[in-house]
Amino acid sequence: MLNEDKLREAVLLVFANKQDLPNAMNVAEITDKLGLHSLRQRHWYIQSTCATLGEGLYEGLDWLSNNIANKA
Repeated sequence: MLNEDKLREAVLLVFANKQDLPNAMNVAEITDKLGLHSLRQRHWYIQSTCATLGEGLYEGLDWLSNNIANKA
């Protein structure tokens, strides 16, 4: 999907949710599994979150907001 021409300029935010669970992959593991470092021409960010506690959600959305504004 990220290789689609229409999404060439899109920024990517990944929420690494469920970080409160003991067996959850950490941000580094998720980054590796998704191959995010190979996205050289794409601006991306991965945010550790726990949606039930509201942790990390605002930080991720702030990053997204700032990076969309910078593209405009």
